[in-house]
Amino acid sequence: MEKIKEFITKHLDFKVYGVTWIAFAVMVSIIPMLMYLPQKYGYENGLLESIQMVVLFGIMGLCFTAKTNKKFFRFCALILTILMIREVNCGRTLFFHIPGTENSYYPWREIRYGYLVHPIYGTYIGLIALFFILKKHYLTLWKMVKEVRFPVWNVLLACFGMFMGAIAEKATNNNFIFEEGFELLFYVSLAGIVYLYSRHQNFMLEDNEEA
Repeated sequence: MEKIKEFITKHLDFKVYGVTWIAFAVMVSIIPMLMYLPQKYGYENGLLESIQMVVLFGIMGLCFTAKTNKKFFRFCALILTILMIREVNCGRTLFFHIPGTENSYYPWREIRYGYLVHPIYGTYIGLIALFFILKKHYLTLWKMVKEVRFPVWNVLLACFGMFMGAIAEKATNNNFIFEEGFELLFYVSLAGIVYLYSRHQNFMLEDNEEA
């Protein structure tokens, strides 16, 4: 029992920070969004997806301006590019809209050289994973897991947003506001986590990287 108490005291931070309140506000706002926002605001490249991209760019800015462990956070910025590419379906929803339709796009099999897109995307993800190993970023990550505190509420909100966004298609019969609203919650919660670890004194890991 004492070990459990020691673990909770050392590793779990239940304090509600400013960035946590922002994530809570997004979660609460999903209810009126579901009630009043037309479905078109949840379409590809619509209002909610555009806000998500702004948040992702904001997280990337946090990564590039981190006060410690700059190489690790720059690697995190590479991870964010994977999420950005995913949001636009590797560019398909930006450049291949079907004329005369709403929120409909040509499948890759009907696009010239479209069959190359997923292998290229997969290769890019593989290269980032290889970079993670070769640059030993796993050491920094493991040190963070062992030594730093976890912002419990931001982590829970991020997991909740990711889970709800993942089941949205089957659970809601393609309610776009539901899906994109919870994806926004995930990204905003993630932004809070990156903010805390990159510049808040309660969470920053002591810098052990070479200048």
